[in-house]
Amino acid sequence: MELKITNIVAREVLDCRGNPTVQVDVVVNDEILGRADVPAGKSTGAHEAQEVRDGGKRFGGLGVQKAIAGVAEEIAPALRGRRVTDQRALDQALIALDGTPNKARLGANAILGVSLAAARAAAAALRVPLYKYINVNAHVLPVPLLNYINGGKHASNDLEFQEFCIFPVGAETFKEAMEIGWAVYEELRTIIIDKYGKIAANVGDEGGFAPPIVKVREALDNILLAVKRSGYEEKIVYGLDCAATHLYDPETGKYHLEGNLLSTDELLAFYKDLLKSYPIVTIEDPFSEDDVDGFVRATQELGIQIVGDDFFCTNPARIKERAALGAGNALLWKVNQIGTLSEALDAAELAYRHSFGVMVSERSGETEDPIISDLVVGINAGQIKTGAAVRGERTAKYNRLLQIEEELGSCGAYAGGNFKTPF
Repeated sequence: MELKITNIVAREVLDCRGNPTVQVDVVVNDEILGRADVPAGKSTGAHEAQEVRDGGKRFGGLGVQKAIAGVAEEIAPALRGRRVTDQRALDQALIALDGTPNKARLGANAILGVSLAAARAAAAALRVPLYKYINVNAHVLPVPLLNYINGGKHASNDLEFQEFCIFPVGAETFKEAMEIGWAVYEELRTIIIDKYGKIAANVGDEGGFAPPIVKVREALDNILLAVKRSGYEEKIVYGLDCAATHLYDPETGKYHLEGNLLSTDELLAFYKDLLKSYPIVTIEDPFSEDDVDGFVRATQELGIQIVGDDFFCTNPARIKERAALGAGNALLWKVNQIGTLSEALDAAELAYRHSFGVMVSERSGETEDPIISDLVVGINAGQIKTGAAVRGERTAKYNRLLQIEEELGSCGAYAGGNFKTPF
């Protein structure tokens, strides 16, 4: 029996901020087999694929009825009758139908919803998990990059770096990594309440605490103390997401940090000083999205994993161009930055060919859909960033990974012991 798409239906649902987003059902042989929700970012790069939002007063202009209309009126008629297992052909049809370089006409939110739901439908039709549909050799459980203090655009404090994270590389299994993460988080909660009061235990967009602090070192010192009290010092290293695009002032060509304006040289010196004091092994977006020189120098001089988020935008063309310059050595992999599963898979493949690390990431405006858990295992990335293990849109991803670890059994491998820097 041929597995043909017989209908595609989209609807407006809510993400973890209460904002509208797109949910898509793909119907195969008259049965709903695939469903996917589309997340949204708040700290977004200028080169990302573009969403379509409604404008106007409803939901403050954030409604997605236009994107949904595009699915009903253009995408569904164009894809009906196509084989759901032809993922690349489906994605190419979506790209051609949109006809813009950044998916701005139909919207990356509409296109990605269809692309991911089709992959889910194909996996369901073939009765295999999505991670195995993507890659029959999928087996690597990722190290979670657990975001425990939030700043930047993801919190209401004045801390300028966006994420302060622990990386439980010393765990033996993904399950143990989550146990370690819980212990550190609870110790950190106590520390923050003791230092800043109960209200400081409120959390930011990704589940990390958002205490009233400004200094980078103060945030790191709190986390290091929590790790020490947890008893897991030997199993944990640290990571930062600086989201430096949002610190950059194009008029001066400098970065705002802790009341100072820093040049690329001065910010690089700041990072070098941090590395002398803290066992940081990964920094995401240490410079702005077009500060190529900053990324090249960070890669050469810091000797750790330098991850490009806004810098690469999960875009194969940007990866190809900038990897050749020695700018960065790891890709932050976000499917909604590029807009189709096939293009995102191409981006990961290109990163691997340049001996890059790949860190699969959520968005701050997430949903309960755990699809990135299957995707991170499907591409054997070995690293995932999906916030603290609190709030349903975050725990959904971790719970799915616990299920996958159980499904893989002895065939699965936790990536922690194989995580090495520099690359």
